[in-house]
Amino acid sequence: MADTTADAPTETKPKFLSDQVKDEWMGTVYMRPGAPIPPASAIDLDRLNISDPELWRRDAFWDRFERLRNEEPLHYCAESAVGPYWSVTRYEDVMAIDTDHKRFSSASGITIIDLEEDFALPMFIAMDQPKHDVQRKTVQPIVAPDNLRNFEALIRERTAKVLDSLPVGEPFDWVDTVSIELTTMMLATLFNFPFEDRRKLTRWSDVATGRDNPEICPGGEEQWRAELMECLGYFTQLWNQRVNANEPGNDLISMLATGEHTKNMEPMEYLGNVILLIVGGNDTTRNSMTGSVLGMNLFPKEFDKLKADHSLIPSMVSEIIRWQTPLAHMRRTALEDVEMHGKTIKAGEKVIMWYVSGNRDERHFERPNDIWIDRPKIRSHLSFGFGIHRCVGNRLGEMQLKILWEEFFKRFDDVIVLKEPVRTPSSFVKGYTEMEVVLVPKS
Repeated sequence: MADTTADAPTETKPKFLSDQVKDEWMGTVYMRPGAPIPPASAIDLDRLNISDPELWRRDAFWDRFERLRNEEPLHYCAESAVGPYWSVTRYEDVMAIDTDHKRFSSASGITIIDLEEDFALPMFIAMDQPKHDVQRKTVQPIVAPDNLRNFEALIRERTAKVLDSLPVGEPFDWVDTVSIELTTMMLATLFNFPFEDRRKLTRWSDVATGRDNPEICPGGEEQWRAELMECLGYFTQLWNQRVNANEPGNDLISMLATGEHTKNMEPMEYLGNVILLIVGGNDTTRNSMTGSVLGMNLFPKEFDKLKADHSLIPSMVSEIIRWQTPLAHMRRTALEDVEMHGKTIKAGEKVIMWYVSGNRDERHFERPNDIWIDRPKIRSHLSFGFGIHRCVGNRLGEMQLKILWEEFFKRFDDVIVLKEPVRTPSSFVKGYTEMEVVLVPKS
């Protein structure tokens, strides 16, 4: 989002969100980078717009969600660069919509940004039953219990290697050196992707969710489309190799290429499912890895508790995933008129389930803003979703985080965050682009 004044009006409305932000909303509906952010109490609820990227870049949305939960748990934003949308902010309401597949659909997209009609990316998470179910079942064996047991030794070996390579007593970027590297290696394994090109997966993940982020796609929509088509070209070559292999592989591409319900996918549907699997396996785990280090620094008494009792690592992992909420929202579209909190969501309207707000709902969680690593009912968080769209790889992500901290404590006494991390300006991927830390070796 460039810090410029609005351009002169034109006769045609800008086609892409990045143009809309610049031409229509900058300085009115959206805040300029670095501009003062008013408290939620000073904002007319009718104009409250949670989608503003600057709020997410500066971690400045919490008071807005608290106000919505308390005063208007079903809130309608009539005017924004992403169009009108409903916000659902309480835990129980998010749960109710997430599990109501008859009245709320995923087929119109799963994020607050609307799909481009001429560049649609069908994917099973953005499908309804029955097509969703058969495509999901095609790839689900990759995270079956036997496969997870097989992955554990490999994840531990790679984690140990990365941690052993880190500088001790010197500042470095945890995001790139640890979080991205570990998750990208795992992604390459799941796809049986050429290991030397694994950072392409990171780039395509960033591009897929960063279309309107000028730091990722300075060339805007044209660059976004071009890079995703590059992704499709690369994965099409891998598809062709797997189809013609003598023996079927046990990787995600082989599963898609040979699965009864996926082997005849159109190219854009293949790309959509590839992007889903890349983002699902990359953004969520990598930002929880970074969030775990930040969280332990922000709540040092909990970190001391963990240092004293490593058996708490699994519950700490669940608590971090709640506290971090690496994907801030999911979107549904109403299939019929639905009454909630005395208001009517009309058929066809966009509904945003704010997982990040539900995970901080005082009605469901005691001390919701605190990290509490032995919290009761610690796995009741919303971060993986519920119902038919619950995250297919949640156990794998938890395993990666668990092993990271087990191996960390074999080598180090502490990790110190040196300054405020750089956050992703996105209301979908709640993550980090940089976090400088220093390691303290075991004494």
